Amino acid sequence: MKPEYTMVIATFPDKAIAKKIAKSLVEQRLAACAQLLPIESIYRWKDEICDEAEIMLFIKSKTEMFTKIASAIQAQHPYEVPEIIQIPISEGLPKYLRWIGDCINEGSEVT
Repeated sequence: MKPEYTMVIATFPDKAIAKKIAKSLVEQRLAACAQLLPIESIYRWKDEICDEAEIMLFIKSKTEMFTKIASAIQAQHPYEVPEIIQIPISEGLPKYLRWIGDCINEGSEVT
């Protein structure tokens, strides 16, 4: 059985782009929340080793939203091949997971 909740991870070249996309995902109810973290990435691109500062988003959502989230990110992302990966949430505080679902489904918060 596929987990109901997920964390999508995506990286961006700067905070402004990451924040704009994070707000858009939450406003569209594709995500309950998105956390921005500064990171340093070392990777191979077009046969060169790159060392870049980036912003990573941790996006909390429902598993069924992954395709819509990925499409929304790709539509605004400046990278040729953006990192957009899904990590299923197999366990979590039930009240927190309900809050994610409520934000996606109806927009109401769990009290």
